Amino acid sequence: MCPMVAQLTGDRFRGWRFAVRLGAFSGQQATRMVLWNCRRVICCAVLATSASLLPHQASAELVSYANVRQDATLMVGSRVVRLYGIYVPPMGRTCRTNLRPIKCASNAALALDFKIRGFVHCRQVLKHRDRSITARCLNKGVDLGAYLIERGWAVASTDGPFEYRVLEKIARNRSMGIWGMNGVAVPASSGAR
Repeated sequence: MCPMVAQLTGDRFRGWRFAVRLGAFSGQQATRMVLWNCRRVICCAVLATSASLLPHQASAELVSYANVRQDATLMVGSRVVRLYGIYVPPMGRTCRTNLRPIKCASNAALALDFKIRGFVHCRQVLKHRDRSITARCLNKGVDLGAYLIERGWAVASTDGPFEYRVLEKIARNRSMGIWGMNGVAVPASSGAR
């Protein structure tokens, strides 16, 4: 509770009210005191309300060029960014030979590298001890986590958005990405984070 509200509802408020009744203050002084205390109460109420509306963890936004790392994480500026709501299962490395320079990485990393053009907009969801973050990232309005799941190169984690789980089922039914590869064991319950 705001200390001013506690003060005005406590003994001091009653003592002040009685002092006005007894005539210790002039009418103008009493009016000024009442208005001033009402302003303090309103300010405390506004601050308390606005503080309760703020999220518990402030979300930062990163906007910059992104470099795709071999494990399908992004290097946005100087921060390592993991995509929120997805899990990229470990797979072997594949080399992209149709473009120069030849690049070898996981299929998820190659798909991200192919997709990302220009700036990436990432909104932080979690911050980790190693200074990396987990974020939901967009490139030209396309959600990169949803892009990987839709192509079948990532699975939806249990804490991700509902749409990710739907996209995963669609990719699985269409035998996209890892769902079309023989011999790759991906658990049906994708609860990994």
